Amino acid sequence: MNTAQHTKELLKKVRLIELKTRGLTDHIFSGEYHSAFKGRGMAFSEVREYMPGDEVRTIDWNVTARLDHPFVKVFEEERELTVMLVADVSGSADFGSTERTKRELITEVCATLAFSAIKNNDKVGLILFSGTVERYIPPKKGRSHILRLVRELIEFNPQQRGTDIAGALRFLNSVIKKRSIAFLISDLMGSGYEDALKIADRRHDLVVLRTADPREGELPDLGLVLVQDPETGERHWVDTGSARVRKAYRTEALKHAARTRDLLRRSGIDHAVIGTREGYVRPLMDLFRQRERA
Repeated sequence: MNTAQHTKELLKKVRLIELKTRGLTDHIFSGEYHSAFKGRGMAFSEVREYMPGDEVRTIDWNVTARLDHPFVKVFEEERELTVMLVADVSGSADFGSTERTKRELITEVCATLAFSAIKNNDKVGLILFSGTVERYIPPKKGRSHILRLVRELIEFNPQQRGTDIAGALRFLNSVIKKRSIAFLISDLMGSGYEDALKIADRRHDLVVLRTADPREGELPDLGLVLVQDPETGERHWVDTGSARVRKAYRTEALKHAARTRDLLRRSGIDHAVIGTREGYVRPLMDLFRQRERA
């Protein structure tokens, strides 16, 4: 494929994702997002005449004295927030046994969150990580900026295949000094990141979206199969025809999911599981509503 064809195909993919995710944002997520993620506080907006039922503490005594009539201060939420998308582009993100890979799922959910954010006049930035931080795009506003983030998510080719979640979170803390809403979107197929997770959650409003695929929890019975680790490249034969092997695989997958879930709960971090088969709409809606109630 030549450069012109590649660019045309890329723009087509970006446009399709924009149409789908902006539609979700306009009709489903914008109100839920606004309610779930609050601004930094309340800022003075204007004064208006006192009305029965207004709280006495909101009376602006200076204006009241000057005009010889009671007026109250009106406050509005300081809305502008910074949203950081910390997206896993390691080798395991390329896996998918359904109609989409985890990487494609991550791209869609990032686009949905980004369009929800700019609809609320928030800034959005992006960190792509594998075994290292591969790309950092500082937070900005605007549709053209969001489309750039989507292009990066679609097209980016990581230099490493491994996963360093702790390194990505440390990088987040180093470049974003003020408190932000940080979405860590990863299958969490890594280790040694517990302390970094807790530190990032203290510095930011951290939300974890764990990606999953049905085949990560259960092996199909396909006989003797040559499998390759997407992050290390190691290959070995697996007898999927063995009930014992399938059971051991499923048990280990369940243990990993339980360990991850327990870690997030102990740390008090809001989280949800998004799947290549189940999607992300329902988990995100449930998460947003849970935050709003809290």
